[in-house]
Amino acid sequence: MTAKKSVSGNEQRDISPRVVLLAGPGDTTDIVANWLDEHISHVTVVTEEPQSRVQLTRRRIKRIGWVRTLGQVIFVAIAMPILRIRGRLRKNQILSEWSLNNTARPRDFRVDSVNSPETIELLARLEPRVVVINGTRIISSRVLDSISCPIINTHAGLTPRYRGVHGGYWALAEGHPEDVGTTVHLVDSGIDTGQVLAKARFDTSPADSIATYPYLHLAAGLPLLSDSVRAVLDGQQLTPAADNSPSVESRLFTHPTLWGYLRLWATRGVQ
Repeated sequence: MTAKKSVSGNEQRDISPRVVLLAGPGDTTDIVANWLDEHISHVTVVTEEPQSRVQLTRRRIKRIGWVRTLGQVIFVAIAMPILRIRGRLRKNQILSEWSLNNTARPRDFRVDSVNSPETIELLARLEPRVVVINGTRIISSRVLDSISCPIINTHAGLTPRYRGVHGGYWALAEGHPEDVGTTVHLVDSGIDTGQVLAKARFDTSPADSIATYPYLHLAAGLPLLSDSVRAVLDGQQLTPAADNSPSVESRLFTHPTLWGYLRLWATRGVQ
């Protein structure tokens, strides 16, 4: 499947982008795109199609087994929609307080996968000066090697201790509220293992849950992302962040199981 140009008036926009956002579906992509548009320059948005849930489930079963996979599937399919409804007011409060714009933004291009040959061809045509990543599947080395400019990601968690998904939630679950935060880093072939450019910690409230933490992560991380993108566009060399924290174990986290989430909520109030 070849890359498809969206037709929502975007034909009149600049087709020689300085910034390309390579992203998955969802409103966090709208927030990142609108932020970059408003604070940096026009951003061209390339989104991939959602991954097959069947394929994801099969791979997860091979990696972590049937029981844990079942618990995660039930959590994502049943608990998360309920938590999103419960957290709607809190989400809107975060968006308003931090001036995050989640207005649906037309996608400029769509591809089947960030790892498809069409993506490589498209990025070669667009010739970005910087690529920003948000919510994609793991990007293959073949695609990464084809991109000659810096590739930057805003990760919901403090690396290397909280890699993967739901970094803020897992920090709270492990009793480390001081380690709830966001990391802006360069993308390499690992999972959230690239060179750290900046980190920001933040506090949560009793009104927050795993459904609202992503917006707090963005509120903390987007100003840092802006700084890094602007530095690239200004021709500056990106430098690693100074980190005075003690060495910690690098760990990769996935979704909680339904019963694990409910247990922590009931016993420790971690939502």
